[in-house]
Amino acid sequence: MTPIDPAALRQHYRRFVRDGRILLTGHSHQAWPDVAAEGVMRAFEDAAAHVDDKWSRAAAQADIVRGAVARSLGPRAKADQIALGQNTHELVTRFLSALDWRRGRHLVSTAGEFHSMRRQLLRLAEAGVEIEWVPVEPLATLAGRMARAVRPDTVGLLASTVLFRTSAIVPGLAEAVAAAQRVGAAVLLDAYHAYNAVPQPLEALGPDPIFVCGGGYKYAQWGEGNCWLRVPPDSAHRPIYTGWFSDFAGLAGKQAARIGYGETGADRFAGSTYDPTSHYRAAAVIGFFEREGLTPERLRALSIHQTGRLVAALDGLELASPRDPAARGAFIALRHPRAGALVGALRSKGIFADARGDLLRLGPAPYISDDQLDAAAAALGAITRA
Repeated sequence: MTPIDPAALRQHYRRFVRDGRILLTGHSHQAWPDVAAEGVMRAFEDAAAHVDDKWSRAAAQADIVRGAVARSLGPRAKADQIALGQNTHELVTRFLSALDWRRGRHLVSTAGEFHSMRRQLLRLAEAGVEIEWVPVEPLATLAGRMARAVRPDTVGLLASTVLFRTSAIVPGLAEAVAAAQRVGAAVLLDAYHAYNAVPQPLEALGPDPIFVCGGGYKYAQWGEGNCWLRVPPDSAHRPIYTGWFSDFAGLAGKQAARIGYGETGADRFAGSTYDPTSHYRAAAVIGFFEREGLTPERLRALSIHQTGRLVAALDGLELASPRDPAARGAFIALRHPRAGALVGALRSKGIFADARGDLLRLGPAPYISDDQLDAAAAALGAITRA
């Protein structure tokens, strides 16, 4: 496998990757390659030329996105199992609305979920749903402890495959998945911090039925508005939070006495009218990745090298991420009581990073060179010593 050459790749990111700044926010929002602009303009031209007849062309771009997601999830995933949404909150909330609440009012999740899911679950708790928040530490036993938290009245299990605060890959999730399935609870795995960064085929996550969500805003470089939900085959869920894209027959005046849903499981989780520019942009980037051979395997190899270089260079600071590269996602987190202030100090030097509480997060990307990583580490070391 030929390594990715960041120096050669940088020429394709001229609009984002500029002299005088180092973008270590690859875990949050990676730069878009220049071809993304072509996708945006194509969306405009199709709208201008075809007006409301543009939607068949927009649907073709959406199909490109579905195909890319399905390929990343392995042979068990199919393009018609992929529902698309503007953000994962929309898709997670649709999943929650489809659960069989007649069986119980108990959900199992972890204390390490991102705020979009965590906030929605907290609001459900205010409305009377019992949420079992399983502590993430010790990480080695997290999946087992989630499995033991499942009860006969559990209706759903929701967990990340890579933790957003520390970049830790959650091991052994199949154990928790199996426990939920034994009682008939639905399973949703949030793979946002794995998608296009840590290969995680469905086969490694557990048997069906499992839902998996993620998006292209981070490691896929698709930009906003490109999130997805993999719906297991033969899903008969009927989301309460449902959009009219799930029922074109009803639009044609053929609505039955009972609310209808689309033919495939993914159709059941469809939303409503959206801005298709996001899918044009994503389709352009998908084509670019294919031409450049930016496969998840090559990207993973580069990511391990880059994060490992940062870990070695910042050995004097407290690392919150796993040291073992096989257990670490595509960024590193450093624990510091003034992490937010460090973000500002780095930004004054043209180095972009972010913080979550007392954790400073540094996320390399395929267009970042070793020299830039070394310069950022040296600047951070000087700031912390001062």
